[in-house]
Amino acid sequence: MNAKQPIVVYGITGYTGKLIAEYLTRRGLPFVAAGRDRAKIEAQLATVPGRHQVRIEAVSHDEASLTRLCEGAKLVINVVGPFGQLGEPVVKAALANGCHYIDTTGEQDWAIKLRDEYGQAFADKGLLLSPGCAFMWTAGMIAAEIALEDPAIDSVDILYAPRSAPTVASTLSFLRMLCLPNPLKQSGAMTVWPPMTQVDVAVPGSHAIHAGLPWGGGFEPIWFEHDTRVLNCSVLVAFPKGPLVDFVMERMKEYADLAKTHTLKELEAVTNAWGMSIASTPEREVPRINQTMISVWARGTHVGKQILLHVTSPYLSTGALCGIVAQRLLNGGLLAKGFQPATRAFGHRQLMAGLAEDGLHCWSEQIR
Repeated sequence: MNAKQPIVVYGITGYTGKLIAEYLTRRGLPFVAAGRDRAKIEAQLATVPGRHQVRIEAVSHDEASLTRLCEGAKLVINVVGPFGQLGEPVVKAALANGCHYIDTTGEQDWAIKLRDEYGQAFADKGLLLSPGCAFMWTAGMIAAEIALEDPAIDSVDILYAPRSAPTVASTLSFLRMLCLPNPLKQSGAMTVWPPMTQVDVAVPGSHAIHAGLPWGGGFEPIWFEHDTRVLNCSVLVAFPKGPLVDFVMERMKEYADLAKTHTLKELEAVTNAWGMSIASTPEREVPRINQTMISVWARGTHVGKQILLHVTSPYLSTGALCGIVAQRLLNGGLLAKGFQPATRAFGHRQLMAGLAEDGLHCWSEQIR
């Protein structure tokens, strides 16, 4: 591999992959654009703005081929999901070549697998292993860390209120993770939400009551599991009540019934089919329209406050976060190795500053 291209983006032709290519280009970072079909990669890159420093590689999705792809690289950005179904060969290839690994997953079981099976191996090599380097679930970690700057805070109740349509890959991922155990941390110990949880939630700035779903439970409880600062951590995602929420609740009930008689592999095929039945590729986000908010109720024994984090365009922010992380890694800015959230690996305030550099507002306000 050419040393001038130290970053491999695997899964470049998807909606998020193209955004990552755009934000790497904005920062002047050379990269390898990898996927299964060279012609498709060339065609999709032609739609990405900027003057790319890129080499295109077509590769089969198997460990040997991916290991050859990653030779000489310093960072692998994986955008091929569902990650619980497709991610492991990419992680093995990164580890074999001494590459840092990040991805854009939202799947909790995948993150736990990486922590338990690969976290120590990456740490031993001085490498970062950071799944979920994306708006979900990095933005919630930024908001939680702002709250935890006050040492009297020990509990964070996190609510995402996104205003953006999911991509095809996100739809497949969220349907599989909604049907699996959804983690949270209570009184210092990990537990899970009751099956098919749906609660009414109040979104700041809106008069309408929304439906709150664990949405897989978020990564924040996983990142905070062994963090002695945090006794309690829960995550909900708010949606307007209507057809989407009804569809999700119906599928969760159906999954629970199917799980009694079907194997995990069969169930994965079922959730994939559900996802494809409703998935579509959204239009590019418009910052004035696709704004979102994360609300954190933060509490301690003698203190309480609400932190609101305002973020521009979740998918644009995901592309930008990958660009920020890539640049900081290549510049020697890694603060923590092994299985780590981007906030711990690079600093939550630093990530906010990076988003601002890319013209994406990310600002917080404290209600009280």
